[in-house]
Amino acid sequence: MIQKSRLPQEARTDLVSAGPFPVPPGAEVRVVRSEDGVPLRCARWRAETARREALVVLMQGRTEYIERYGETIALLLARGFDVLAFDWRGQGGSARLLPDFKKGHVGAFDDYTLDLKAIMSVAAEGALSKRCYALAHSMGGAILLNVLSQSAITIERGVLSAPMIGLSMVRFPHVAHAMARVFNALGFSKAYVPGGTDKPLMPYKDNPLTPDLLRFGISEKLFSQAPDLAIASPTIGWVKTSFDAMQRLQDPETAKAISVPLLFVAGPNDRITDTQATKRFVSHLQNGRLIELNDAEHEILLEHDALRHSFWKAFDDFMA
Repeated sequence: MIQKSRLPQEARTDLVSAGPFPVPPGAEVRVVRSEDGVPLRCARWRAETARREALVVLMQGRTEYIERYGETIALLLARGFDVLAFDWRGQGGSARLLPDFKKGHVGAFDDYTLDLKAIMSVAAEGALSKRCYALAHSMGGAILLNVLSQSAITIERGVLSAPMIGLSMVRFPHVAHAMARVFNALGFSKAYVPGGTDKPLMPYKDNPLTPDLLRFGISEKLFSQAPDLAIASPTIGWVKTSFDAMQRLQDPETAKAISVPLLFVAGPNDRITDTQATKRFVSHLQNGRLIELNDAEHEILLEHDALRHSFWKAFDDFMA
């Protein structure tokens, strides 16, 4: 079943199967509510072979949704991991926070902590003997690090792809942060950022996400079936609160507060997130390591095969 439409405050109760790497069958799809009542879509898969009695919680980046990770979920299941995937508030199949579905908005970055706590309560159901790991990308990595620094959830270890600790796509981040604060204070928090658009897709040519044409096209295929999964440019409020969060992450004390073993994988020339900021963060961790993949763009899990193989080799070694 594909839901044709839904209200902003509703969450999807299904998964969309489309594109070159559809989500694996057999998922248990459900809607859970965060502590402040926001409906979140989540899906759980059970590994059928080579079971490890371990669960990987998949934490996506901004604009993303469960179906974008169909290939990644299948690879985790093949490794014997159970998988729990979900959509953050304001994107994908979870409830939107504004009447305009296309706006990427959140009231405060710490609201994502409420989402993650709700999802981790699902992860704990019937799995008291299981090990729990995290695989987080971009904004999901920033949320995970923020939550771990506050000891708000418990995982055994985590892998982070191109985490949003800083932005390389913004030439003068301090100026952008200051401007976002001003416009936010003036009441424009729910407006698109200057130059923002309601178009959810970018052209393939010279895109900063992935050079792999097949994987780049995943979203276009899925949006043709389920346009309500898409969001476009962020709001001023999202930008302001995200810069606040990145400022916290760039404080060395934030990294020093984290004891969980963490593996970071990033491209040194990532044109969206700042790998140098990640390198500084890792240098302050109690138990962290950074692997840089030359020539990798931002979406390492959607890269061409040679780079993806390097990522999964590092993942397997770290999880062994």
